[in-house]
Amino acid sequence: MITPVRDLIERLALDPHPEGGWYREFYRSPERVQTPRGPRAALTAIYYLLESGQWSRWHTLLADEVWHFYQGDPLDQLTYAPASRELAHRELSGRDDGPRTAVVPAGVWQAARPLGAYALVGCTVGPGFAFEDFRLVASLPEHTGHLDGPFGAAANLLQRGARTTERSPACGSSMRSSS
Repeated sequence: MITPVRDLIERLALDPHPEGGWYREFYRSPERVQTPRGPRAALTAIYYLLESGQWSRWHTLLADEVWHFYQGDPLDQLTYAPASRELAHRELSGRDDGPRTAVVPAGVWQAARPLGAYALVGCTVGPGFAFEDFRLVASLPEHTGHLDGPFGAAANLLQRGARTTERSPACGSSMRSSS
């Protein structure tokens, strides 16, 4: 019997993501924009799925990211602004009384986890996503200086990621270029 989560993974042709969970890029703008890091697509968009027990590990992008809730259980999204040391929680869901979208500005650290069986969201990045602009916070030398402040309470998401699956490619060269 195929579970609803397995059905989504197969139907949307999702692959394991290095930060945890499952994803597939479904749009990459043909328009190019110049950034300090070189040319990038103007915009990219992915499906992103987290199952119960999976976490989107703390990471940061050098571009703005908009999260869109599609279906499933609520998603707990955490953001941390290293400059102000401000930690925030947002719950994205399909409920009428809650937000369905959230914006994470470039340079802000972020992590997420489903609050139930699964959460399917979309992530739109502009300028478009490039793995060269993506960093797991645990790999940033300055992250240890934040472990004694508000960030420390949520630091357990530094190392937790996707459960190991037989489909998991090595992070890097075999991954599709998306967020």
